[in-house]
Amino acid sequence: MTSPLNKRITPGEKPSWLKVPLPAGPVVAGLEKVLHERGLHTVCEEARCPNMGECWASGTATFMVLGDTCTRGCRFCAVKTHSQGTPVDQDEPEKVGEACSAMHLKYVVLTMVDRDDLPDSGAGHVAATIRAIKRRNPEIFVEALVGDWLVGKQQTSTQEQMIRTVLDAGPDVYAHNIETTLRLTPRVRDHRCSYVGSLATLRLAKRLRPDVITKSSLMLGLGESEREVDQAVDDLREHDVDVVTFGQYLRPTLLHLPVREHLSPARFQALEARAMTKGFLYVAAGPLVRSSYKAAEFYLAGMVRQRRMVAAGNGKKTGGEETN
Repeated sequence: MTSPLNKRITPGEKPSWLKVPLPAGPVVAGLEKVLHERGLHTVCEEARCPNMGECWASGTATFMVLGDTCTRGCRFCAVKTHSQGTPVDQDEPEKVGEACSAMHLKYVVLTMVDRDDLPDSGAGHVAATIRAIKRRNPEIFVEALVGDWLVGKQQTSTQEQMIRTVLDAGPDVYAHNIETTLRLTPRVRDHRCSYVGSLATLRLAKRLRPDVITKSSLMLGLGESEREVDQAVDDLREHDVDVVTFGQYLRPTLLHLPVREHLSPARFQALEARAMTKGFLYVAAGPLVRSSYKAAEFYLAGMVRQRRMVAAGNGKKTGGEETN
């Protein structure tokens, strides 16, 4: 018998479950105005994510900091790439903090372009942005979706320093995406990216701050096998990752990698059920699920809130809180 995950749907025209209307309406228009007035951009907006209107209305948004040019060139990503990124806007942390308040956000995903051209790869800027957000609203939940902090043959101690810099700012969730399976990594991601290195950075973050929730994500439909996906799931759990999301890869342009197949909603459901048996705190899987996804963030917000209450009852301070 063929398992649901082995059932193949040939690439070509998008299936019906991927045909959704573009985000629109007064909520989207109003929040876009807040962003544009400050010269800010969100991944939701840049990618024209179909979940954007729903997420924004519920108080969730994903900001991308450190410019719009990445120093790496992954073959699935539409972000501009160059060996040198754009000049860093030193006022960006405060602008993002202001926008989060103006948008009345409850959960913020803070992501970044890779900046291998900067001495600290942008870790200090990400940390400053987290602090600016939390200074205006200490109750807000912040997820830091960051790079691997690996540049060439960089020493582990340097990578550890960058991860610690971000963690010391007090994010509630520390996320880094492995994106795809071990075999496909060299074809899908930039040559400086590493499947093993990405797993290591997630484990290191958990070791440095055991209370932080760690999270990763994979795109499916690039030619991976069921066995390879299962192996990636096992690898993530072995590296102490708490949350994983799975979504359908969609080709941004003809210059990017082609879609090898469109997975059905039923196959995503089967994968989600199987992954949950591995011991993750939460799994989100579906054709329109992205690394930042409203359902996952609602769950994570509840989990973080509960942990904060326990810490407060024990008289403990969580990461990012200042002591006198």
